[in-house]
Amino acid sequence: MTRVAMYARVSTHNGQDPEMQLREMREYAQHREWIMSEYVDTGVSGSKDSRPELNRLMADAKHRRFDAVLVWKLDRFGRSLTHLVNALAEFEALGIAFISLKDNLDLSTPAGRLMFQIIGAMAEFERALIQERVKSGLRNAKAKGKRLGRPTVQIDAGEITRLQGQGLSMASIAKTLGVSVGTIFNRASA
Repeated sequence: MTRVAMYARVSTHNGQDPEMQLREMREYAQHREWIMSEYVDTGVSGSKDSRPELNRLMADAKHRRFDAVLVWKLDRFGRSLTHLVNALAEFEALGIAFISLKDNLDLSTPAGRLMFQIIGAMAEFERALIQERVKSGLRNAKAKGKRLGRPTVQIDAGEITRLQGQGLSMASIAKTLGVSVGTIFNRASA
């Protein structure tokens, strides 16, 4: 018998009900005579990687408490492509099938595995585009004469010595000068 973990999520408490998602998934699982368990996050945004029931599902996956994960739609599982690809890769490594009911995606089939490879390639492409945009933005800022990185802090070692002479601790001196304690120690020892 196949054990399936059904995951449902709704973003808000007011008016949204995960029951519609669960009803369709239960029918799908009952038709296949699967043993079901349910994980339901209510009032939790899909953009958050950390969701109580999703965290419990991922922990149970590591303990192989089920053979497949069934979601109503991919966007109920996660909105971040990176999060989705990482979770699907983890399921694949654990030998757990992933099925998205409304998206007709079943990673236990050859067509589903092909789709996973395409999703992974898209995630890699998205990461590369973001990196390219960031680098381009940094080059543009530098060309315009903007100084990149943290601003240099000009602290006079004599000022530190004077404040120490007044009985101030290194932490108090750092607070007075608006810098970190590490900066004070570095400047005092220079």
